[in-house]
Amino acid sequence: MSLSPQTTSVRKQDVPHQWYVVDLKDVVLGRAAVQLANILRGKDKPSFTPNADCGDFVVVLNASQVKLTGNKMQNKMYHRHTGFAGGIKSEPARIFLGRKSEQAIRLAVWGMLPKGALGRRLITKLKVYAGAVHPHSAQNPIARSL
Repeated sequence: MSLSPQTTSVRKQDVPHQWYVVDLKDVVLGRAAVQLANILRGKDKPSFTPNADCGDFVVVLNASQVKLTGNKMQNKMYHRHTGFAGGIKSEPARIFLGRKSEQAIRLAVWGMLPKGALGRRLITKLKVYAGAVHPHSAQNPIARSL
C-alpha cells in the first residue's frame, strides 16, 4: 500500500504576503476583476487554503481607463439606496466610471470574493487609484500583467 502525500492546511501567519502593481489601462473590467480576485484570495499559489487569507496585496493603477465590452457603457446601471423610502439612485456606467472609477473596480472585485469575514478582510488588500501614481512604493511592489 503506497502512502499519498498529505494535504497541508496553511495558517495565515505562515503565509508571506507579496505586493503587486497592476496597470488596468485598456483592460476589460470583468476579466481584470476575476484575476484580481484570484490574486487577493491566493488561488494562484500552490499552498491555497479556502478558509485562510493566503493572498497578496494588489495596487491597481489607471482605473479610470478601464474598458467595458459591448453596450455596457450605456446599458449597465450602478444602483445605490439612500436608506429612505423610494430612495434608490441609479446611474449608467459611463457616468459612474467617469465619476468613481475606483469604486467600480472595487465593486467588481468584491462581487467575486467570498461574502463574510474572510471576504471583508481580503477586500482591504486591494488598493485602487484612478491615475498612474500610488503611495505604496515603500512596499516594493512587483509589476504584474493581467
